[in-house]
Amino acid sequence: MTRITEKCARQADGGARTKDTKDVIKMKNNRRTLLTSAAIALMAGFGAAIVPAIAPQPAYAQATQAPQAAAGFVQSLGDKAIATLADPKISDDQSKEIFRQLLNENFDVNTIGRFVLGRYWNSANEAQRKEYMELFERMIVEVYAERFSQYAGESFKVAGAQPAGERDAVVSSQVLRPSGPPVNVAWRVRSKDGGFKIVDVVVENVSMSQTQRSEFASVIENNGGRFQALLDALRQRIQTVQAHAQ
Repeated sequence: MTRITEKCARQADGGARTKDTKDVIKMKNNRRTLLTSAAIALMAGFGAAIVPAIAPQPAYAQATQAPQAAAGFVQSLGDKAIATLADPKISDDQSKEIFRQLLNENFDVNTIGRFVLGRYWNSANEAQRKEYMELFERMIVEVYAERFSQYAGESFKVAGAQPAGERDAVVSSQVLRPSGPPVNVAWRVRSKDGGFKIVDVVVENVSMSQTQRSEFASVIENNGGRFQALLDALRQRIQTVQAHAQ
């Protein structure tokens, strides 16, 4: 009888540990999902689409329609961005201004910037955070406005979309080039404030936000943990791009 009781106790204890382990794994997976969905969209400058007001719908209908709406959003904005920023008639200064406007209207730059900075956000003071966000935006504009100007003759095609969590959808697409294979690009699109925002761009299975996050962390770590080193590096990169464009 004692042995049976001990066996039952061990089984119950093992079941409790299994449940605890599953709960921990679930928490880690949830955290990973949140981090992934907060990423930076560094190669795009596409305007936000406003979703027209409609009568409340069942959750299933909303979940089904959200990816479709996100796909249409990405398709139209991809076409618009390539056509506008690759126009040879606009000057470099005009291209940068258009890109800056599109970026600030259509991306949650603050959330993106904080994600890319990771744990080092907490080590920066208010003045450093403010300067970092300003430099971060300037770097995106300087680097990627120039890259978009090279996209003449290319087209953009959305292949499909899938729901990702309660508010997000992942839109698969391809940038079709006159010469060379197509470039596969996935967009994580989030419903926010009655419209859409792109919160991450994954090019050929490489997350732009995760890549930038690793680069920024390396700069700080290789300089003794000094946050100022990242600010100096961002300023230097902006100056280098500007000098190259002249």
